[in-house]
Amino acid sequence: MMRPSSNQKKLAAQLFPQAEERQHFLQALTSPTPQPPAIIWRDSRPLTLPFPVERPFDWQPPFVDRVAIEFRPGRHPLHAQGAYYCLDISSVFTGGVFSAIPERPAVVIDGCASPGGKCVLVWRMLRPSLVVANEVIGKRSAPLIANLQRCRIGPAMVIRADVSRLAEWIPGSADLVVVDAPCSGQSLAARNKPCPGGFHPATINQNANRQRRILAQAARLVAPGGYLAYLTCTYALKENETNAAWLLRKQAEFLPQAVPLLADFQSQLADFPCYRLWPQQNMGAGGFAALFQKETSGHRTSIGPDRLQAIWTSPDL
Repeated sequence: MMRPSSNQKKLAAQLFPQAEERQHFLQALTSPTPQPPAIIWRDSRPLTLPFPVERPFDWQPPFVDRVAIEFRPGRHPLHAQGAYYCLDISSVFTGGVFSAIPERPAVVIDGCASPGGKCVLVWRMLRPSLVVANEVIGKRSAPLIANLQRCRIGPAMVIRADVSRLAEWIPGSADLVVVDAPCSGQSLAARNKPCPGGFHPATINQNANRQRRILAQAARLVAPGGYLAYLTCTYALKENETNAAWLLRKQAEFLPQAVPLLADFQSQLADFPCYRLWPQQNMGAGGFAALFQKETSGHRTSIGPDRLQAIWTSPDL
């Protein structure tokens, strides 16, 4: 068992008032319990499964399975055939906010899409008419395209643009905008993976500021009556509840939305609906999720492949 760093201890003190809970959190980071891998079935869950699965959590969709930990679903032929997508079960938890969207969306924009897990999940849950998967980092576009093609997610289009550019070109165009935000990645520690500098205050501040910039621009993409989902895989207050509260102050046309599926996971660090999964709950590495709805007044921008192609080919990219 590794000893927690001073920065991890400081974070634990910020998150948990009780010493016992702080200790459980730190133990989950320094001596993590291996978690079963999860898969999203593209189509109906087969009657005969190719590997044993774990008992589902209450919030786990019926098209998601947690595979017995000794199996590697990414190596099975069904994976190459696009029958399912592999991801951490915590990503399924944060994607639970999509369950509170009552109608099938016409357009979903994933602003930080690679490697594609949230695109697959939102497509499987809501079956939007169009998924726009945006990835600003060029080298991350290839795995995104490969995963969407392998799982036959469509209609879909992959574009590469800064979110601010999208906000200029297609403001008010999406029924749902997903911001699975770049973050300090602290949950990597709970997956027994390196997280260099992830708990340092400078790293947290840098990421929180970048997330605010992305959130502000992503909010411009939401159509009247549409939704904005803010998700992270980190624990720091500044990257989660503080940023969500900042959005509500700066964007008065957005209101936080309750997600009944995740009601038991309401964050005790906020006075508005938002949700936390902690690593010590032994349901995954952890994550944060919040859903906001935009007021119904305003102008909606119609988008199509031609307009999106113009973004892709812009000489400024």
